[in-house]
Amino acid sequence: MDTIEHAGAVTENECPIVYLLGLLSTRWALPVLFTLHQAKGPVRFGQLQRSVGRVTQKELTKTLREFEARGFCLRKVYAEVPPRVEYSLTPLGESLRGPLDSLAGWVHEHGHKVSGCESHSNRFKQN
Repeated sequence: MDTIEHAGAVTENECPIVYLLGLLSTRWALPVLFTLHQAKGPVRFGQLQRSVGRVTQKELTKTLREFEARGFCLRKVYAEVPPRVEYSLTPLGESLRGPLDSLAGWVHEHGHKVSGCESHSNRFKQN
């Protein structure tokens, strides 16, 4: 069996997985991605805010700007009064669907074994 030698802590600068998990573990990242994945096309900001839940405009804007900067979503602004802004996933953002579905499946199967997940495990049970 191979052993892994490690000289110190793994930081997000050294490991893209640590960076990505840090980005996706922010409070509103997964609800926003889920909403964009479920949409049948571009989603207006207000509709996205209502769908996500109790997110503030500031928090939603911060999450969407981060996703836009990383290439996960597109932001399209229309020159209208009042202004209309729509968001949609890029192919890179769409490519997260499989890994996130796998993670949800893992939580459905094993979440009850993880301390603190017991109260949330019902969210992942299939009807």
